[in-house]
Amino acid sequence: MGKTRATIGRLGLAMAALPAAVGAWKQLGAQEYQVDLGALREVRFISRASIEEFEGVTDRIDGYILLDGAPLGPESGGSDTELYFEVDLASLDTGIGLRNRHMRDNYLEVEDHPYAAFSGGVAGVAPLSAGGFRVTATGGMSIHGVEREMQIPCDVTLRGEGYRARCSFQVLLTDFDIEIPRVMFLKLANEIRLELDFSVVPAGGDS
Repeated sequence: MGKTRATIGRLGLAMAALPAAVGAWKQLGAQEYQVDLGALREVRFISRASIEEFEGVTDRIDGYILLDGAPLGPESGGSDTELYFEVDLASLDTGIGLRNRHMRDNYLEVEDHPYAAFSGGVAGVAPLSAGGFRVTATGGMSIHGVEREMQIPCDVTLRGEGYRARCSFQVLLTDFDIEIPRVMFLKLANEIRLELDFSVVPAGGDS
């Protein structure tokens, strides 16, 4: 329970500290972006076990990016960039109600660990031949009350006054102290692929 309270506390502190952080950054000419809640938002947790494959899908992703004043791109390098995103795990839908309930309640334990969260910064930005750029974010991924350092690659394109990000990476359930279920209706692989597609817009602006 101590670890659970600490995890929830970190989530709350990250969001509670945002107004002060934004104010300080804006004095330095920084730009604030937030997840565009009116645009496509999709998070997929994909399990490919030896005898079964299924996906859990949700659109409940939220968060923000603080840039140091320079637009995000290869020229900026992503220096002094702060970002925070969280996904509501209780909203994951695998298409089968019983499987949803067992995954959420017995394995992800969403009552105690409601969010998967990532907090960090941009470690590098490189141009892509097809346009846009590849961003590598580095920081702490918190799932099931356990935090691990990760590097997450995302392909980013301009979208209006903001950006669209498409990210794909893998996590191991055992790295986050999640038991690998083997019950008939819920056979999960240890290696789970996460795919995210979302946009950010200037805070207070329209998409």
